[in-house]
Amino acid sequence: MCTYNADEQFAKSGLKLPPAPEPKGLYKPCLVDGKYLYLSGHGPVKDDRSLIIGRIGEDTGLEEGKLAARQAGLTMLSTIQTYLGSLNRVKRVIKVFGMVNCTPEFERHPYIINGCSELFAQVWGTDNGVATRSAVGVGSLPDNIPVEIEALFELND
Repeated sequence: MCTYNADEQFAKSGLKLPPAPEPKGLYKPCLVDGKYLYLSGHGPVKDDRSLIIGRIGEDTGLEEGKLAARQAGLTMLSTIQTYLGSLNRVKRVIKVFGMVNCTPEFERHPYIINGCSELFAQVWGTDNGVATRSAVGVGSLPDNIPVEIEALFELND
């Protein structure tokens, strides 16, 4: 196991994990396969289990979108904590795929998804928390959430 303590780093952030979401369809929120953890797409869940909603470029701005991506990242951390017991089970983030619900004219998808990427770098450090990444714009997302993010992680032995 690595000496970097992700649980301690998260505690230092002063942020709070929302409740881990329960599936609203036929899928698994996470799946461990050998040394890999796959997380299904996560939206921005708030402390009261409600969702942040809004389309970027229409009724949600750039900074609100970035905060929604951070909230989606917090929701992902909650899923890891709930299903694996500790953020320390993750060795590194391998891939982040972010979808941004936005108007056709919007072009700053990577900036929005940085909200999640910056959180992961804060928790696992820049060596293990910065992953390969895609950030794309889409015409809609479930329940009109501004972002949906999925990720692949490598687990500690």
